[in-house]
Amino acid sequence: MKKLLAVVAAVAAFSANAESLTVAATPVPHAEILNFVKPQLAKQGVELKVKEFTDYVQPNVQVAEKRLDANFFQHQPYLDEFNKAKGTDLVSVTGVHIEPLGVYSTKLKKLDELPSGATVVIPNDATNGGRALLLLDKAGVIKLKDSSNILSTVKDIAENPKNVKFRELEAATIPRVLTQVDAALINTNYALEAKLNPEKDALAIEGSDSPYVNILVARPDNKDADAMKKLAAALHSPEVKQFITEKYKGAVVPAF
Repeated sequence: MKKLLAVVAAVAAFSANAESLTVAATPVPHAEILNFVKPQLAKQGVELKVKEFTDYVQPNVQVAEKRLDANFFQHQPYLDEFNKAKGTDLVSVTGVHIEPLGVYSTKLKKLDELPSGATVVIPNDATNGGRALLLLDKAGVIKLKDSSNILSTVKDIAENPKNVKFRELEAATIPRVLTQVDAALINTNYALEAKLNPEKDALAIEGSDSPYVNILVARPDNKDADAMKKLAAALHSPEVKQFITEKYKGAVVPAF
């Protein structure tokens, strides 16, 4: 009985002293990576709560409104555009990994088989849409006016020899229409959720030198909090690097 009381007292004392962080994340791979570091943080007195989202808007909105402490789902260009459009001042805490954007198709085996007048779907947000067009430019499908402009839109296409018709949809919904179009550009997290293998299934994919590093994001008022620093350090641990490398086999690449 005394041992039981001692255990209860210890748990109560830990709960009273534990720091807590609630972090928004898309399910794959962000939430999986966060859940992997939970035990490591618990040993440091930080209770990590992961709240999963399937869209790219609410995680930022809820952090800005202080309903959540941080989020982990986006890259810096997307955050910059979001802050500019929404008037928020969210900041990067640290970079963690790269998720190469890929071109997928259920109808083609090679990208050069893309027929004249093909329908290709790209994300409808400014940064990922531009990123998709840059990849198609690099692959020779189109030619942009400025191949270094990450915010390029379909209006910035200078040459479209195959007269590709572009559809723009929310990134999360694109895998659902893959069978209905000739090709689609899909973010790796959504590709993995759709059981696609980026290494085997992508007709073209960004290299590991991609500047689109996925980041842990917080607010200016809590980015330097002790618990946030512990989370950032955990996400840069050798154990996380090994976890990412072994679990995702190149579909997700550590950026540290």
